[in-house]
Amino acid sequence: MIGVHAVRTMLLSEAADIEVLTYFAFIPVRYSVPEAFALPDGIGPQAWTFVTYALLHANWLHLGVNLVWLLAFGTPVARRFGNWRFAVFCAVTAAAGALAHLVTHPDGLMPLVGASAAVSGAMAAAVRFAFAPGAALSPDRSRHADHQPAGSLIENFRDGRVLVFVGAWVALNLLFGLGVSMPGVDDAEVAWQAHIGGFVAGLLLFALFDPVPRRRIA
Repeated sequence: MIGVHAVRTMLLSEAADIEVLTYFAFIPVRYSVPEAFALPDGIGPQAWTFVTYALLHANWLHLGVNLVWLLAFGTPVARRFGNWRFAVFCAVTAAAGALAHLVTHPDGLMPLVGASAAVSGAMAAAVRFAFAPGAALSPDRSRHADHQPAGSLIENFRDGRVLVFVGAWVALNLLFGLGVSMPGVDDAEVAWQAHIGGFVAGLLLFALFDPVPRRRIA
């Protein structure tokens, strides 16, 4: 993501960067009336922009904020899943965020950019195992904290710590929905629906990617 943004800001002209956005940002109107805005159509851009938008950012601060959160929550998930599972998981949660944005903005013209939906998915995945016995946020953290068996989704939501984390995250995104801006994107609308789409996908799809056998309750 750093390399992509460096090329856009340091090497490309403004016109070339706009063309990059038309090909790789997620623009909902592409799926309704692309010819009205001279957007590239066809199966290629309609398919890959569900994921490629996550590699683009509004500015360096926007990128930095996402990288900090990805470092914090993506690191334990990547250790647990392994490289390929983690890469596919990020792509799937990014696509879920784009789909949520499309459903709520079917005729939207503003490009959706940023890795926030994938980061939200990583946050959701992390919370599925971070409070498990022996995991990173448990009182008895073990040497293999990121590989402790996770409980089921129902068991997770019986844990008050998980409820507090998810409740705080939802409340933050509701603030975005009310118009509170994120650092680095003060002049743009925060796509909080995409955040929720990525987070929900991360919660629900975690077990499909998790290589660690589920914890059994005696």
